[in-house]
Amino acid sequence: MSDDSSAKSIGLLSAVSIGVGGMVGGGIFAVLGLAVKLGEGGTPIAFMLAGLVALITSYSYAKLSVRYPSEGGTVEFLNQAFGSGMITGGLNVLLWLSYVVMLSLYAYAFGSYGSTFFPDSMQSISRHVLISGIVILMTAINVIGSKVVGKSEEWIVAFKVAILAIFIGGGLWSIRAQPVQVTLGSNPLQLVAGGMIIFLAYEGFELIANTANDIKNPEKTLPHAYYSAVLFVILLYVLIAYVTVSSVSTDTIVQAQDYALAVAAKPFLGSFGFNLIAVAALLSTTSAINATLYGASRVSYIIAKDGELPEVLEKKIWNRPVEGLLLTSAMTLFVANLFDLSSISIMGSAGFLLIFGAVNAANVRLHKRTKAKKWISITGIVACVIALLTLIWYVLTNSPADIYVLIVMVFLAFAIEYAYRKYTGRKIKKIHFF
Repeated sequence: MSDDSSAKSIGLLSAVSIGVGGMVGGGIFAVLGLAVKLGEGGTPIAFMLAGLVALITSYSYAKLSVRYPSEGGTVEFLNQAFGSGMITGGLNVLLWLSYVVMLSLYAYAFGSYGSTFFPDSMQSISRHVLISGIVILMTAINVIGSKVVGKSEEWIVAFKVAILAIFIGGGLWSIRAQPVQVTLGSNPLQLVAGGMIIFLAYEGFELIANTANDIKNPEKTLPHAYYSAVLFVILLYVLIAYVTVSSVSTDTIVQAQDYALAVAAKPFLGSFGFNLIAVAALLSTTSAINATLYGASRVSYIIAKDGELPEVLEKKIWNRPVEGLLLTSAMTLFVANLFDLSSISIMGSAGFLLIFGAVNAANVRLHKRTKAKKWISITGIVACVIALLTLIWYVLTNSPADIYVLIVMVFLAFAIEYAYRKYTGRKIKKIHFF
């Protein structure tokens, strides 16, 4: 087998698995309670609305991935469309910071579900110990380089999807006699805001872009992989949300917001179901932390090469960007231990809505080269902007202090870009595609 053919090692099933694994990496375990708190009986609609924004954006990703296959993924798409200006640099750094937020969400979920195995009096301290412990452990594994964890990813994805299928099947069977009617509720705008706050649960489909160089028959496989992964996860999330609001009262879910999925399983699967979901959450978030740490450190490495982060992050040890990995982990420890679930979700969702809006704009700008229909990506831009404005409205109305966290996050991204552009004179490098 030639080197070229052996390099193209990822087929449709594996590509879909990467996308599904990225989206169901731990987000649903973390944000379900928050979604129910905001959406109540309309939570399934909230998940569908967020999923539709992701689905429209996946069109731009599919077109750009086929035209510009690169391990840089989103970073490269922005570079190709907008060149080496401040906007591109700031958004690329924001992508890295958003990965840090995602890692923080996964670590927070790991700590929350893990703490349920401890007495009530120890749950607060045990959550922080578990948050810090899992980040440090997975950082060490990434430094050493664990092929076992990487090779087991498809099995982990299959396991957690199977557990969620058991949850859905058991729940639908339990509530078949008296299903709950899904409604918009008294405040449709808050329902939309709820969907956007948990939008980061759909973020992971963009990981497919980073594997585009290794995809077999990319012109057909990449679009099918994106759309199949996003549609499957929309259906999965909507069913999970439906079972949850049909099985457990909103008050009960809100009280156990940080480990809501396990609580939702208890009425029809008992204590065994609670523990099964908790174990699945621990395994799922562990694999998500491992995969996202690797991806985030790669992003920091690529961005450093492009000239937007310190050159020290460009150095590799044992063929891995260790400095970027360690800095990413340190920032994750800070965010996961100091912020609550709502603040983390707001930061992450806002960051990815900004980035996905920019990717849609990139596809509009490059539509002749990507052979794309402009109106679909323009619709994506509008959807991302409306989603972001709704999210900001909710924050200003309900928790105005969180708006400062979001402003600082965006400001920090562009400040980092400005500082290194001004003081080092480094420029973004663009890959030339034919």
